[in-house]
Amino acid sequence: MNPLRHVFCAASVVTLATAALVPAHAQGVIKIGEINSYKAQPAFLEPYKKGMELAVDEINAKGGINGKKIELISRDDNANPGDAVRVAEELISREKIDVLAGAFLSNTGLALTDFAKQKKFFYLAAEPLTDKIVWSNGNKYTYRLRPSTYMQVAMLVPEAAKLKKKRWALVYPNYEYGQSSVATFKTLLKAAQPDVEFVAEQAPPLGKVDSGSVVQALADAKPDAIFNVLFGADLSKFVREGNTRGLFKDREVVSVLTGEPEYLDPLKDEAPNGWIVTGYPWNGVKTPEHKAFLDAYQAKFKDYPRLGSVVGYSAIHSIAAGIKKAGGTDTEKLVAAFKGLQVDTPFGKINYRAQDNQSTMGAYVGKTKNDGGKGVMVDYVYLDGAKFQPSDDEVKKMRPAD
Repeated sequence: MNPLRHVFCAASVVTLATAALVPAHAQGVIKIGEINSYKAQPAFLEPYKKGMELAVDEINAKGGINGKKIELISRDDNANPGDAVRVAEELISREKIDVLAGAFLSNTGLALTDFAKQKKFFYLAAEPLTDKIVWSNGNKYTYRLRPSTYMQVAMLVPEAAKLKKKRWALVYPNYEYGQSSVATFKTLLKAAQPDVEFVAEQAPPLGKVDSGSVVQALADAKPDAIFNVLFGADLSKFVREGNTRGLFKDREVVSVLTGEPEYLDPLKDEAPNGWIVTGYPWNGVKTPEHKAFLDAYQAKFKDYPRLGSVVGYSAIHSIAAGIKKAGGTDTEKLVAAFKGLQVDTPFGKINYRAQDNQSTMGAYVGKTKNDGGKGVMVDYVYLDGAKFQPSDDEVKKMRPAD
């Protein structure tokens, strides 16, 4: 309750109530409400937040968007879908945000995707990778920035097929992202190599891998190669135990995300050699757009960017480009403006596809190398996300009509 309620006269109360109902954009500020699992996934999300802050500073220094400054309001979702929705409600009702963004885990991203649909509120899913966000659970109000599970796996499968290994073992976190990664890998590799066999699967709960038993189970299956989807602390434990028990000796590994500095750096002198990975070789990308981003990031934070930094930076610039094209933050106009929207990012120009609201941001594919006790990516190439999508007919079958 407002402790001043007995002080103001009725006219003052009416004035205050009216002011409270004035939307943020009418007061000269565009509010972006951003929700993420900061406490649960700091390795990715601390650099991600820095990337967002850099983008906000750049945009505001140039006068904002259509003359209005951006204000970023971030909240933690405790890595819980229910909390994510509750916080989204608060950001809209209390903070009067204009746009919703964020999420890291696929389950929280799906919760916010459904929330956007129910509330008819624009949402940019910056990071969660599940394909359901743009396909089976897709809706007109939700767009997604990062290359999806399907896209990243599709980038790795040609490399996996070149290995000509018949017996594959699979290890992944047992939630939406891990499950869909493995399902896509099986489907695409089987199509490329019909004689392939999947001889073992290990699916520990996210954040709770029993690395000893997982590594032993994989070793017992005697696979020719391993497809890994573990990341973060789970990855570190898996690699340490795998190295100790010789799981990776004379055995090929294909691994999603492992080339990202967030996950490769913590491995230090345990970093594996020769894994085929998606990632971000930040110190080797020489394009003008990346150099400009790198220089600005290092000048502001005295640190090198991680992939999260690129995602956060590109998310804010995407929202800014969308609002500029829409002429404001009206939800329906913003939804329409994002259809085919082109955005400049540190990875070059991307587009938001009209057919499924997925951006064409790509990823680097290469190999890991232990370079003097530090994991790096070598022999990498940037793959355009536009080239790793199902056909439009397939998308229509998977995605409900808007």
